[in-house]
Amino acid sequence: MTPSLQQAKDIPKQNIFVSEPWEVNREKMAAQGVRTTTSNLEASKDADIVILAVKPQVCKTVCEELGAGWKGAAKLPLVISITAGNKVESIAEWFKQSGGSAPHIVRVMPNTPALVGEGASGIYASQDVTEDEKALTTALLGSVSKATEWVDKEELLDVVTGLSGSGPAYFFAFVEHLITGATKLGLSEEQATRLAKQTCFGAGKMLVESSDEPAQLRKNVTSPNGTTHAALVSFEKAGLKEIVEGAVKAATDRADELGKQ
Repeated sequence: MTPSLQQAKDIPKQNIFVSEPWEVNREKMAAQGVRTTTSNLEASKDADIVILAVKPQVCKTVCEELGAGWKGAAKLPLVISITAGNKVESIAEWFKQSGGSAPHIVRVMPNTPALVGEGASGIYASQDVTEDEKALTTALLGSVSKATEWVDKEELLDVVTGLSGSGPAYFFAFVEHLITGATKLGLSEEQATRLAKQTCFGAGKMLVESSDEPAQLRKNVTSPNGTTHAALVSFEKAGLKEIVEGAVKAATDRADELGKQ
């Protein structure tokens, strides 16, 4: 998330303060004008928003540390968690371990295209999050995500994980197989890669900019008994629908499992 925010034009870099344990990463961020420290409490001091971007296994420790440091504070920051699997209820309890209050918590499932300002994020908020805080979250994520979807049940973030969180990897795998399919038939790898990349980029742009549904766009390019029809019949025979739906469910189920560990 930090590299994404660094690229956002509407967020002044001097307003970003990152706690990062690795010196090499601190140096890279500092070179971009971002303030850095090794102290979580220093980075969060006087912050309006704190983004939890840590490994799930250390989230409890970080929340307990921040909760102890914030105890007695007149105003707590809004906490946005992008930590995989950790539920809002658990995060709130970890903050309260020291006897203080839990901050308002928003949980987000972003994806890697946020690195180029083209992300898609699913968002869930605890009941105490205000409308102003929701608007602030949407604005912040909107600087790196083109789609920001609020869900009213936290378990739906697992579905978001199966769709858009893991989705870029499905797309990349498909492109890999497009390339190998073409190289087996005679194109060089360089030619196949360039054509595949631009084809997928162009199709994605059409999908985003067109008012037509995906099914209609598919029909528009499919002539009866033509080349595209032959390929789609091949997909159908191979069970593409079941394969893709099964992949989304497998990722969703795994996200649910990780959240219970």
